[in-house]
Amino acid sequence: MSEKQVQDRRQALLAAYAAAVRAVEGDKVTADWLRANPLNGDVALIALGKAAGAMALGARRVLGGRLQRGLVVTKQGHADPQALGPARIRVCEGAHPMPDERSLAAGEALLGFIADLPADMPVLVLISGGASALVEVLRPGVALDDLARANEWLLANGLPIAQINAVRRRLSRLKGGGLAAMLGARPVTGLLISDVEGDDPAVIGSGPLNRPASTRLPDGLPDWLLAMLPDDDARSAVVDGDLRVVLVATLDDALAAARAELQALGIAVRQHDRHIDGDVSQVVDRVERGLRGEPGVVHLWGGEATVILPPGPGRGGRNQQLALALAGRIRGEAAAVVLCAGSDGTDGPTEDAGGLVDNLTVRRGEIEGLDIDDHLRRADAGTYLEHTGDLITTGPTGTNVTDLLIAWHA
Repeated sequence: MSEKQVQDRRQALLAAYAAAVRAVEGDKVTADWLRANPLNGDVALIALGKAAGAMALGARRVLGGRLQRGLVVTKQGHADPQALGPARIRVCEGAHPMPDERSLAAGEALLGFIADLPADMPVLVLISGGASALVEVLRPGVALDDLARANEWLLANGLPIAQINAVRRRLSRLKGGGLAAMLGARPVTGLLISDVEGDDPAVIGSGPLNRPASTRLPDGLPDWLLAMLPDDDARSAVVDGDLRVVLVATLDDALAAARAELQALGIAVRQHDRHIDGDVSQVVDRVERGLRGEPGVVHLWGGEATVILPPGPGRGGRNQQLALALAGRIRGEAAAVVLCAGSDGTDGPTEDAGGLVDNLTVRRGEIEGLDIDDHLRRADAGTYLEHTGDLITTGPTGTNVTDLLIAWHA
């Protein structure tokens, strides 16, 4: 197969990724829901997460002058304060993936915003992934250094998000229904973009509006971490207000749009129901089996692989690590192309979304003098993919429904 045909396949996968992201874009899905389900009277807005700016913009376009005041907390560069109307909507930028002083400052701003709200004012709460780190109000006795140490350990050990959140809830006054309790008796409508498997509102953003059914801690926590965790039963589960929580975008919506885009191009598609999870090495095995079992078909997966980081990791994120690992499996294969990217446009601590690799990626790396095994061992996939021209860089997308993996094997 010619180089042009490989490039055509790369473009088809990029088109499918773009269609997936458009379908779950925060502005669009928030505006669509509010038009179909009108809110009455004046409304206050709280938007938290990577998609908070886009979701708030959708709410502002529909509610107009009835949106009396608002607070948006998001990742740096993920919201345009001027577009939101700074006279009525304040934008705070927290830190991600690790909370820092900015996240605590955003938490203080949130407490002040709620304290100034009329006791009967309806509140529209918009939540998307990333809220766990971007805004925080710590429990008494927990310091920022404690939180940073806990988050660093949780993320470096590759735990699933639900288990990470079980720990985070115990350190926070916001998570696990804490925000709903703070809002008290006010009528609250929560619109959520899900970035977690199962789309559980109690897991998305660590569930600021929803207490989880299970609060069990993960096994294997170190003693120093267990020592800083208070009794979770001390958290009151009582919320007096009128609370409605709705999912407005999920990974399934994104995958359906990607499938439709590819089918419109006349391409056979296989969408996998089981989410990607587990260590990158396990995911690579699953993907390779799927590709070789059904050659000539584009395969769609969604979810999040995990990476156990070495000391002093290099540049990259889980999608870049996964893409490079898969490049090693498809090296030399005819017209094999794989895309791994975050739907939010970011991957780990980087500004890249992920990687788009093909059967010649490793060969391009060898020409650049790069050792794929060395870069994978050091979690430095981003450096490798930059040199081979295989990074995907989109900027913030205005959504966050976890990661997408799209693969095509001849």
